[in-house]
Amino acid sequence: MDIVLVTTVIASLFLVIGASEPLAARLGLPQSVILAALGILIGVGAAFFLRTDLTDALNPVAEAILGLPIRSNVFLYVFLPTLLFQATLGMNLRRMIDDWVPILVLAVVAVVVATLGVGYALSWVSALPLAACLLVGAIVSTTDPSAVVSIFRSISAPRRLARIIEGESLLNDAAAIALFGLFMGFVMLGVPDPDLGAALGRFPLLIVGGALTGWLAARLAVRVMAQFARHERAQISISVALPYLAYIGAEQAVGASGVIAVVAAGLTLNLTGPGRLPPQAWANLREVWDLLAYWASALIFILAALLIPRLLEGVRPGDFALILVVIVAAIAARLVILFGLLPMLTLLRLSPPVERPYRVAILWGGLRGAVTLALALAVTESLRVPVEVKRVVGILATGFTLYTLLVQGTTLRWVIRRLGLDKLSPIDEALSRQVVAVALQTVREDVARTTENYELPREVVRSEAKRFGERLDQAVHAAEESADILDRDRITLGLIALAGHERDTILARVRERTISSRMAEQVLSDADRLIEAARTGGRLGYQRAARRSVAYGQGFRATVLLHSRFGLSGPLARLTADRFERLLAQRLILRDLDGFIDARIRRIHGRRVAELLQELLSRRVEAVETALDGLRLQYPGYAEELERRFIRRTALRLEEREYAAMREDGLIGAEVHTTLMADLAARRAVAEARPKLDITLRRDELVRQFALFSDLDEATLERLCRAFRTRYVNAGDVLLQKDSPAKRVFFIASGAVELEVAGQEWRLGRGEMFGQMAILLKRSRRAEVRAIAPSTLLVLDEARFRRLLTRSAALREAVRASADKRGIDPGEVLPDLAPAA
Repeated sequence: MDIVLVTTVIASLFLVIGASEPLAARLGLPQSVILAALGILIGVGAAFFLRTDLTDALNPVAEAILGLPIRSNVFLYVFLPTLLFQATLGMNLRRMIDDWVPILVLAVVAVVVATLGVGYALSWVSALPLAACLLVGAIVSTTDPSAVVSIFRSISAPRRLARIIEGESLLNDAAAIALFGLFMGFVMLGVPDPDLGAALGRFPLLIVGGALTGWLAARLAVRVMAQFARHERAQISISVALPYLAYIGAEQAVGASGVIAVVAAGLTLNLTGPGRLPPQAWANLREVWDLLAYWASALIFILAALLIPRLLEGVRPGDFALILVVIVAAIAARLVILFGLLPMLTLLRLSPPVERPYRVAILWGGLRGAVTLALALAVTESLRVPVEVKRVVGILATGFTLYTLLVQGTTLRWVIRRLGLDKLSPIDEALSRQVVAVALQTVREDVARTTENYELPREVVRSEAKRFGERLDQAVHAAEESADILDRDRITLGLIALAGHERDTILARVRERTISSRMAEQVLSDADRLIEAARTGGRLGYQRAARRSVAYGQGFRATVLLHSRFGLSGPLARLTADRFERLLAQRLILRDLDGFIDARIRRIHGRRVAELLQELLSRRVEAVETALDGLRLQYPGYAEELERRFIRRTALRLEEREYAAMREDGLIGAEVHTTLMADLAARRAVAEARPKLDITLRRDELVRQFALFSDLDEATLERLCRAFRTRYVNAGDVLLQKDSPAKRVFFIASGAVELEVAGQEWRLGRGEMFGQMAILLKRSRRAEVRAIAPSTLLVLDEARFRRLLTRSAALREAVRASADKRGIDPGEVLPDLAPAA
């Protein structure tokens, strides 16, 4: 085939891609539907011109179009890794984890249900063997929800709902292709009635093998990319190679699922890349992948649509009845999941509530596309599949795909409008009127100042002011009509706006490199949770999300267990260091929000709402400060190191800005600027490295670090080390309760606790003790003690503590100081210390 013709055809396809997006916007249809329709027209037109006698001038072009080397392996090995890898890079994985149950249900359970439903329905009404019917079910079970996701975004659907659909789109291809591989093997081997238990039993092996392959490949790639910190194009090039090598390695070397390997590689890079790569390099890498995925998605739809006329050759009247069976069975399987299993998960509080209109939109938006056609093409290309099976599979898959694109795809936006999902809620509608009124008042003031500065003619100013005033009066009147919004709703809207501004502030600080990319992912997730919690739960939801942002999660409990039971301190040290940096970042961001409340929210929602938001913000600041105090008491000096690192990074950012200004003003040339920036980049790499947090201490080391035992001899210290018992506790654990018997004394080796006595509170940190007063006073405890950070405590029983007290003057002095602090007569605690008092 002439290379010039092939190049011309491919370049022309890019022209079609460029025209499809504005055409889809003008027609109000999903772009995938437009691309598929154009691909079908191109394929039909090429076949028509090749067979007609009207003209022979276009025959070379038609032959080039129909002769394009479009095979199933082109879709599976060239386009599919690109689409899956980019989808993983663009996801907020920390938020996806919150909704892993509904995502797995829609992506895995729904695929299995659709495969079985379609397969058994076909086996009842056709002469095809069960293996071939299940193969058809696996082919048509993969969905392309990009259309419904894009529409959900355009109508401001809940982010959580769009996120669930995106997660489904990522994983259902993997599940469907894995099932396709299983049943394709049965068909090629001539097994008419496969053992479903054995088939599904191999399914986890495919997933685990692919996941391990992708994880290892991504870890190796990230390590290599981190070595090329100054070579951004090299890092991007390695990222382009990663999904293809992971896919081929899993499929050819391991015998596992290549799709799962690509997904695992993308997830691993998404989680580790921001912390190992420079922020600008990571942003540019994401942009490159967005463009690659856009081209791949468009080309795969056009090229797959070119195959439709070929796949539909030999269609018979009876095949239309089978297509109808596939349509009904697929929709029924989707109905069972959306209107049966998903509401059940909501009742069990495993899934967010999905309102009925959105479930209908998800049902109707389950379009099939290029992946379905590619899998059908793989069946028709196989020499080991019977001819009749190839014909029927190709026709059924193609017919069902055409139905979803031409019927569901063209009517999806109409269904959205009929469901009322394209309209603002009454609260949002009222808010929009008030926002317009406030914005126009601000614009009028700015325009007045501008006209004064430019000394425009009074007649022009007066006429334009009149027109603008009429619009302002209309906006104010509309806002007054909406003034009946409840304060509760105003608070909710104010909290949503505040959390949104918090997110924008985080992004600004990341661009300035004040906050590291590693922390940006976490604090952005916190801001997203605040937005969604305020939208769904109002003030209480916002407060719950705010408490969660500073709380110790299950991960901390797991790492504490690993540290205490198995001596594995690495995960705990990493999470603790992350928490330090995260809290410092939160404190920095929260202090920037006061001005937004006063300048913007007060004007829209009034003084009362602004004051309440200020109070909620103050509580968040107090919670962050409390958490930081706990960590400072637990690891004194580490917070100071992080703050020094923040100052150094800020200084480097300001230095970079000065160099850029000098370059723009012509004070330094390009060569000097390049040299200065190279030196600055080297210093920045050193400054951005996070100091290491060491939490690995043995019991004898813990004992020896206490100043309370500094005057003990070596033999006594050794006996004391044997007498102590180590106890690890999590934040929030109650260590001592009021009125409980006094039997033990606690020494804080690391961590922090809070004592509450008669309405007063004290915080104790590393090197301090508690529980001694009740023992020495011989009465029940009057204090409640609660850990405010994961802590390591050394516990001593009463008898050993009293013996230790007689040997250590430093310990007696500490007891006396503690008694003074609490207003207790030292002579009452230790009579021997009364004269010293």
